[in-house]
Amino acid sequence: MSTHQPGGPQRLYIGGQWVEPDGGHYEVVNPADESVVGLAPEASRGQAEEAARAAADAFASWSRTAPEERAAILDRAADIIQREYEPWSELARAETGAPTGIARGMQVGVGVARFRRYAKGALEPVERGLPPQVTDAGPMGRASVLGALEVRQPVGVVSCITSYNNPWANPAGKVAPALAMGNTVVVKPAPQDPLSVFRMAQALHEAGVPAGVVNVVSGTSVEVGEAAVDSPHVDMVSFTGSTGVGQRIAEVCGRTMKRQLMELGGKGAAIVLEDADLDAAVMGIGTTFSFYSGQICTAPTRVIAHRSVYDRLVEKLTGYLTFMTVGDPAEHGTVVGPVISAAHRDRVESYVELGRKEGARIAYGGERPVVGGGRGFYVAPTLLVDCTNEMRVVREEIFGPVVVVVPFDGGEDEAVALANDSDFGLISYVWSGDSARAFRVARRLRAGGVGVNTIGRNMEAPFGGFKRSGVGRDVGSYALHAYSEVQSIVWTG
Repeated sequence: MSTHQPGGPQRLYIGGQWVEPDGGHYEVVNPADESVVGLAPEASRGQAEEAARAAADAFASWSRTAPEERAAILDRAADIIQREYEPWSELARAETGAPTGIARGMQVGVGVARFRRYAKGALEPVERGLPPQVTDAGPMGRASVLGALEVRQPVGVVSCITSYNNPWANPAGKVAPALAMGNTVVVKPAPQDPLSVFRMAQALHEAGVPAGVVNVVSGTSVEVGEAAVDSPHVDMVSFTGSTGVGQRIAEVCGRTMKRQLMELGGKGAAIVLEDADLDAAVMGIGTTFSFYSGQICTAPTRVIAHRSVYDRLVEKLTGYLTFMTVGDPAEHGTVVGPVISAAHRDRVESYVELGRKEGARIAYGGERPVVGGGRGFYVAPTLLVDCTNEMRVVREEIFGPVVVVVPFDGGEDEAVALANDSDFGLISYVWSGDSARAFRVARRLRAGGVGVNTIGRNMEAPFGGFKRSGVGRDVGSYALHAYSEVQSIVWTG
C-alpha cells in the first residue's frame, strides 16, 4: 500500500501497514513562508496503544534474528535514504525551515550515517567473559570454580519520542541502535515536522523490516505521547526535548520502572579565557546563530568571557553577525532560516525583551526581520551583552538565535563557578591558547561533554547531560549499551 500520494495525506505506520488515522489529518506548515507542506496523520490514543502492542508482538521474533540480518536491513534502509536524498532533503527543509545545506548535510545526511553506523553496530559483540572465581566449600555448596558471562540483551519495546529541530538525525539516532540491539520501536515524532520520520519508516519498510518491528504514530494531541509512554507494552522511553516534559515522562516511567534515556535542555557555557584565540571562539559561538536558528541544545549560548578580552570579543561577535544573512532557507546565501513556529518566534522575542528589562544591552539584533512578503517565523540573530548570572536570559534555555555574554574578572575558579552555576549541564566549551590549561578547566565543568577550542563532536564519544540536561548516554557504542539490559550467566566447571 502506498505511503501517501503526491499532495495527499500521510498515513500512520502500524504493524507493517499504512493505516488511516482515527483523528483525520492536520496541516504541516513551512516555517519559511507559512505554506502547507503536507497533511500529517492525527492518531488516536487507541492507535498509539495498537502500535505498542504490535511492537510487543514482534519483539520475540526480532530479538532472535541473526545480527547479520538486522545489519543488512539497516544497511538497505541507508541505501534507500541515500537514493531519495534530494526529495527527502527538500521535504526536511520545507517542514523544518532549515537552510538547504543544513537539511542536506546535518539532517538527511546524518540520518544515512547513523543507519550505516548501527548496521555495523549490530555486529558488535554482546558477550564478555569475566574472570573465573574460586569459591571455598560452605553454605552455598562444595568448593568450585565459577565462570561468568556478561550478556547484553535487548530491553524490549522502546518508545522513541523525538524533537522537532532535526527530524532525521534525532530519530535515526534512536531507531537505528535500538533495532541493531534487537528491540522493537514505537516512534512518536514531533507534531511540527513528522513527515520526514514517515519517510524513514518508508525506507525501513522497503528495506524489509518485519511487520511490527517499527511503528510510527503522530499527532498534536498529548494523548498520543502519553500512550507511547504509559502503555504496559512499552519497556523503555527514549526522549529528546525540553526538561519540563522530560520530568513528566520520568515520573510516569518511575511508576512501572521503565528504562529511560533522556536528552533534555541545555545552556552551554562557553568560557573564553584571556589567552584564547578570539577568532576561533567567535567562529564556534557563532554557530548558535546559524545551526537550526539556535534551536539546538548543544549550542554555546552562554559566553563567559574574561574582562581583558571582553570588549574585543563583543566587537568580533558583532562583526560576525553582520554576515548572518536571514532569509528563505531555499535561497542561496541564506545562513539563518526561521524558527519552527509563530509561537516559538514569540517566545524567543519575549526573552530578548526580558533581557532588555533585566539590564542586558542588545549589541546586535533585537528587531524582527522582514523576509520576502513578511510571512514566515523569522527571528533576528541577537547578541545580549553586559549580562549577569542572575538574569533569566542567562539561566533559562531560549532555544533560538540568541547569545548572552557574561564578563568575569578573576581566574579559572571564577569562570568555572559561573559556568557550573546552572541547572543545565549538557555541552560546555573552553577556549584557551594553553591546551593543558583548557583541559584542566574542562575537567572541572559539570557537563556531559566539553569542547576544547572546538564546537565539533566526536560521534563515537558518549553524549548526554549532567543535572537537568538528561539521564543516560548514547552515540557510538554507548547507544547500543543504552538500548540493552545486562544479564549475568554464571556456571560451575
